Amino acid sequence: MPVDPDADIPDTGIIVTVFANSPDRGRGLARDMAVRWALEETGQVYRVRPLSFAALKEPAHRARQPFGQIPAFERDGLTLFESGAIVLHVAERHGGLLPADADARARAITWMFAAVSTVEPPIVNHSMAMLTERDEDWYERRLPMLTDAVHDRLAALSLRLGDGDWLDGGFSAGDLMTIAVLRRLNGSGLLDRHPVLSAYIARGEARPAFIRAFDAQRALFIEGAAAEETLA
Repeated sequence: MPVDPDADIPDTGIIVTVFANSPDRGRGLARDMAVRWALEETGQVYRVRPLSFAALKEPAHRARQPFGQIPAFERDGLTLFESGAIVLHVAERHGGLLPADADARARAITWMFAAVSTVEPPIVNHSMAMLTERDEDWYERRLPMLTDAVHDRLAALSLRLGDGDWLDGGFSAGDLMTIAVLRRLNGSGLLDRHPVLSAYIARGEARPAFIRAFDAQRALFIEGAAAEETLA
């Protein structure tokens, strides 16, 4: 759980660098959400370092995250970036997100990679086309292909999940990363054909650790938005 973001940030302990005013408008879609969720699932206290978009491009932050993105993770001299890598580190260091059995553990990690390498790319391609390509002559021809690619991935994932609650027995970091990716489709209508996945997402969102992470991320967004209004 996060401590007061206005408190002095120490040199030790967990610090997660996040958006000061997230472009997801407090919907829990920014990349720090998966990290927050993993920390909550494993019972870790953490601090957040909120940065403006301008500060993300400054040398101080690029020393943590070479590409000027969020999240970055720091603990006792260790600095990590990429949400999947951070979640894996948290899961390996603390109990609760990876099975003890070596084979089951390997399968859970496989699903972490599948989430960001196989499931997410067509979702991002579809979203970016809708955001940036609507005025292009070829948009109407291209969008159906991108939509089909998303449905292909969702259908395969639905088949794998079947009537199970989670992908491979108990809830794991693989489920956490997969649900974090699938939540990007909320409100798009693309999940309507995949009720198995809608229910899967709902189960993830009902977990107390998810709720705590979501509420903390949203509270920070509301605080940042209010501060911007005050300065305007």
